[in-house]
Amino acid sequence: QVQLVESGGGLVQPGGSLRLSCAASGLFFSNWDMSWYRQAPGKERELVAATSAGGNTVYADSVKGRFTISRDNAKKTVYLQMNSLKPEDTAVYYCKAVHVRLTPTYWGQGTQVTVSS
Repeated sequence: QVQLVESGGGLVQPGGSLRLSCAASGLFFSNWDMSWYRQAPGKERELVAATSAGGNTVYADSVKGRFTISRDNAKKTVYLQMNSLKPEDTAVYYCKAVHVRLTPTYWGQGTQVTVSS
């Protein structure tokens, strides 16, 4: 079965950095579009960044210039480098996989990111 496991979350001070990882298994990774979402308490889940199987990337306006999404197909892992973190970045961050041809989608369990002094 397909599994997505996020890691790298934690507590960081404003202005600090974190690198999230999403390790995938049970799929041919290069055929999947990968993305990061986040959900803060009382808010809807929102797209943070995405990288397609073809290598295109998109970012939410709120994170442009601060976050970078990347993927390593050999390691079946997608990363989210987060710099200049702000308190409003506090949320649970989720990894999502969407097949480029088929309909299935998969979500990881999420990793907590807390930005606070």
